[in-house]
Amino acid sequence: MRKEAEAVIIGGGVMGCSVLYHLARLGMRDVVLLEQDVLGSGSTGRSQAILRMHYSNPITASMAWESLKVFQDFEEEMGHPSGYVNTGYFVIVSPVDRGPMEENVAMQRSLGIETSVVSQEDLEELAPMLKADDAGGIAYEPQSGYADPYLVTTGYAQRAKDMGAQVYMRAAATEINVSGGRVRSVTTADGTTIDTPKVLIAAGPWSRQLLKKLDLDLPLETTRHQVVMVRRPEGLLPSHPTVGDIAQEFSFRPDSTDLTLIGIGEEAVDVEGYNQGVDPATVEEAITKLVNRMPAMAEGYFRGGWSGLFTTTPDWHPIMDRVGTIDGLYCAVGFSGHGFKLSPMIGLCMAELIAKGEATTFDITPFRMSRFQEGDLLSSRYRYNVLA
Repeated sequence: MRKEAEAVIIGGGVMGCSVLYHLARLGMRDVVLLEQDVLGSGSTGRSQAILRMHYSNPITASMAWESLKVFQDFEEEMGHPSGYVNTGYFVIVSPVDRGPMEENVAMQRSLGIETSVVSQEDLEELAPMLKADDAGGIAYEPQSGYADPYLVTTGYAQRAKDMGAQVYMRAAATEINVSGGRVRSVTTADGTTIDTPKVLIAAGPWSRQLLKKLDLDLPLETTRHQVVMVRRPEGLLPSHPTVGDIAQEFSFRPDSTDLTLIGIGEEAVDVEGYNQGVDPATVEEAITKLVNRMPAMAEGYFRGGWSGLFTTTPDWHPIMDRVGTIDGLYCAVGFSGHGFKLSPMIGLCMAELIAKGEATTFDITPFRMSRFQEGDLLSSRYRYNVLA
């Protein structure tokens, strides 16, 4: 293991690996990434991996739009596939959310995002397997879909390694050593010390533990999110679009040739020892909601599932900033279920901040750490937090 580096990244999920790649692209190639397990083994590997642009804030909508273009062209740039599948994406809202949906779509269209409000007749033509008679409004994004978190994460890591970066797995960072108000080094679980002037914390649910060791208590909460797998009935439903069902507070997307993944539930838990499976009552709820939206799924059957972790903030938006009290310390945390779809632009912006002192592709001021003390939080037009 290297004993010194220009920068150390803590966390080998999609965020850490995206930043690693973008730092290498910007010329910082003597960079080390430390992952306590294997790449993508935390929140990234348990993501539903939906790609969509439907947000209430221009910054997140724009970042998702530019990130989608990266997922679409990922193999050309990285030499590795992203697993991008274009399914189209529908947002279905109840009558009370019709106005907010229309405002969101108008904002997104003003940014150049390909999206529109569609009618029941449009839905019957575009996705006849969906039933939305109860909907107050429907929005559609024809280019959205999903990608493969493992392929994206390892694709970024491999390309960064090709340019000289180092990735160490099963190498947990246990201490960030600070003196004189600045970062000096990182110590790993086996006692190795890596001298470095810059450290990025991008360790998802484990970030808070590292920050607390530095007397930094960020407003981060760990939230359990369940993913239920249902096998589609053979011959009746070969595929379907991806759907964000605000009216019923869940989401679903196709996967492989015969599975549908349902994302449902938000429950505060501890990072260690949480139930990584799915709850029987939640499975029943998820399938009931799915059948209500796609009646043909009444002939499907449960095939298992898992639970992953969101690291949430009070406004369900990330913290992407330098830590002002410690020179050389940066954090990219609290992605609140949005992280994977934004990861290309998050990686680029954080790399710009670390390498050049300022993020230039996007103004990431709205994601500054101090906004919680200032009371300047981002907001959503919806009550369903994960569609903030």
